[in-house]
Amino acid sequence: MRKLVSLRHWKHVFVRIYRLLVSPRVRLADKLLYLVPVAVYWVMPDVMPLLPIDDIAVTMLAAELYTRYMERKYPQ
Repeated sequence: MRKLVSLRHWKHVFVRIYRLLVSPRVRLADKLLYLVPVAVYWVMPDVMPLLPIDDIAVTMLAAELYTRYMERKYPQ
């Protein structure tokens, strides 16, 4: 839990996700696995009106899950 509120942790997550999104080794379809759901949620946040989750929280959670998955799929 402490890691989730650490600014240093989130800085590293967003640096890693940026590297994955600009990497030529990662397929476009894999990049869209992150970009499309996050973009849809940002544009249409009322799709899930009963869940009081902020847009940035959804983006951060998706970034964390996406980087873990992609770093296992595309090891350095």
